[in-house]
Amino acid sequence: MEGYYSEKELQDLNISFGKNVYISKKTSIYTSNLQIGNNVRIDDFCILKGSIIIGSNIHIAAFCQLEGQQVLEIESFSGLSSRVSIFTETDDYSGESLTNPMIPDKFKKVKKGIVKLQKHVIVGTNSTILPNVILKEGSAVGASSLVNKDLESWTINAGIPTRVIKKRSKKLLKYEKFIN
Repeated sequence: MEGYYSEKELQDLNISFGKNVYISKKTSIYTSNLQIGNNVRIDDFCILKGSIIIGSNIHIAAFCQLEGQQVLEIESFSGLSSRVSIFTETDDYSGESLTNPMIPDKFKKVKKGIVKLQKHVIVGTNSTILPNVILKEGSAVGASSLVNKDLESWTINAGIPTRVIKKRSKKLLKYEKFIN
């Protein structure tokens, strides 16, 4: 596909990837610790930084930011809409310490923790996911939401911060067996 790295170009990036992987040439990649499964598309203007594991059958839409200073994992059949930001580290905004990456660590308080999106998670446009959370299997996040705690399986969540709106259907599971 035009505008995406060729298989040879992906090999030159020194990342681990499966079959049918399309990463836009307009994506910024600041890691050699990137693992990608099969059938993955990453669109224009995404930023991938740190330790990131991406399963199979995944779409990451334009302008997403994945900051994996700790491990950030996206399991198979999940998707991120445009402008989703995921952080595994964030500064303390209380005023009790200095902030920003140019300050020595001894003067900062940083919240750190893995972020994991289990299978069949979908995240709506312009949402933010903060460190140390697990979006459990089948959870969905509505547009412009803030995820600062674990989400329960097969729920639809939205808001700032997110709260459960209702249960999500599991009907999509019957189609999974037809996808390689």
